[in-house]
Amino acid sequence: MASLRDVLVAALKSLLRGRSFLKALFAFWSTGPVTPVVPGKTQDVGATKPQTDPAGEFLAEAEQLLLGYIAAGGLRRFSRKLKRQFRERLRSNPTCMLPSYNSQLPTGHESGRYLALDVGGSTLRVALVELRGREAPGADSGIVRMDSFKIDSDVRNLRGAAFFDWMAERIHRTVASDIAKGHGPENPLLVGLAWSFPIEQTSSRGGKLSGMGKGFLANDGLVGEDLGEIIKTACRKQGLHVELSAIVNDSSAALLSEAYGTPSTRFSLILGTGVNIAVHLPVLTIDRPKFGDRPASWHEKASHVIVNTELGMFGHDILPLTKWDKLLKDAHPRPDFQPLEQLVSGYYLGEICRLALLDAIPAAGVFGGVVPPSLLTPYSLDTETLSLIEADTTPSLSSAISTFAARHPTPDYHPTTNDIRFLRSLSSLIARRSASLVAASLFALWELKSEAEQALLSSLSETTTTPSPSSSSSPPSSSSSSSSSAFAAETAAELQLAQGTTTVAFNGSVVEQYPGYRGYLQGFVDRLLEEEEDEDGNGGGAGQSKGKIALVEARESSLRGAAVALACLS
Repeated sequence: MASLRDVLVAALKSLLRGRSFLKALFAFWSTGPVTPVVPGKTQDVGATKPQTDPAGEFLAEAEQLLLGYIAAGGLRRFSRKLKRQFRERLRSNPTCMLPSYNSQLPTGHESGRYLALDVGGSTLRVALVELRGREAPGADSGIVRMDSFKIDSDVRNLRGAAFFDWMAERIHRTVASDIAKGHGPENPLLVGLAWSFPIEQTSSRGGKLSGMGKGFLANDGLVGEDLGEIIKTACRKQGLHVELSAIVNDSSAALLSEAYGTPSTRFSLILGTGVNIAVHLPVLTIDRPKFGDRPASWHEKASHVIVNTELGMFGHDILPLTKWDKLLKDAHPRPDFQPLEQLVSGYYLGEICRLALLDAIPAAGVFGGVVPPSLLTPYSLDTETLSLIEADTTPSLSSAISTFAARHPTPDYHPTTNDIRFLRSLSSLIARRSASLVAASLFALWELKSEAEQALLSSLSETTTTPSPSSSSSPPSSSSSSSSSAFAAETAAELQLAQGTTTVAFNGSVVEQYPGYRGYLQGFVDRLLEEEEDEDGNGGGAGQSKGKIALVEARESSLRGAAVALACLS
């Protein structure tokens, strides 16, 4: 067995000959050390014959296709292109960069017990969440009581009001014992809701139900109806008087949840089956029609707002597509709907790897040169399988071999250690490419926020120091002047915060559980920050080049975020 020193020396020599690290390392492990020449001893001609390495060659090509775009400042250039798209769609596009109704971040001093609902694609959770305050000894919050109810195919097939009746019965089952006591029509039980489906939000506490997708029929006959009223009506049938007072989506919930305990939180990242980012931005960055018919009082009080980017919809015409991405796109029923999501999210990473394997098996001779029959079916290689395979770091890779052989068997062939080592290298490249694109997205939004804060502060300074043409006859109202002063102070505080560490709250199966992913992501973010500082020299640019971005896991963010949203309104 080769020593670690042998491996590194062999890889270094290969690098000096112009080979990529992955190719050099894989080639060494596959072929083993070269037999040394012993003077005076006859050598086997076959031992010195140059050996081809089709598997290493394929990995080198894959590395260039997937990650070649980041070289020589390429990741920075891509991030700038994304930033332009973000800025444009803050002004024009009605389907992304959507302002929520959450204009206030928590102070961290909110306290009390709040009923929170989390409705996702597979589970309904009903919980009593206790907020204790940021300064409280021990944990700043906790779940006092929680019930989870599986949403199976029978529940998803419930049409219209029947689904919400099912929900209300489970809510009543959880709270009827004591939480609901003392509440009636005049004093309803306040509820915060994390809703993981499309909704046209019309206020902090209401919104028009849209098509839910994911196999749900609950919107049947109810599209356009107010979600808060639907839930209130269903609960009333159970003798339960509730008032839906806060609705948040999963990305807003994650941001609010982490901001409660970590005051530097201004972003959240959801990366599992899909991908999304929420960001805290100045209101004036966003085109006024995007806010709909909000009352003037909302705008008078709101200097900033949490924006749901719908990140997956970005990337048109700027993404570094490989031949495998193009195959996926060509076969997709909505190829241009979420182009960025197709390159980064858990739903697609396994499919990209499957398409690459279909190339690699005949070309590189891995897996005996025979494609496992199951891999001929689209989306048959899921990201969970890749995650399990990459999690096995033992020399024998026995667990990874067993996992792949059980899920994708080939008649008369059993995967070898080299086969699985090849698959691990390929899947790692795909995961790293995903992390680089998500990092570029975060960095672009971080820069956009910094630039927007600086522009807003300059605008507010001009407003407060330069009289308007009509000011001689109509001095500005005290409320307007007061709002401008407050907005200026808040914006200056945001700029000061950005010079330190900005926190990104994250959750989702890929960023939480895929081996090495969080490290890849943080590494690419740090690389972009370093490139910006090198480019600006003395820390110029947006004025924030000395800042840092830290990724922090937001645990139970849907329930806690719904409770925090409710507490902020209270």
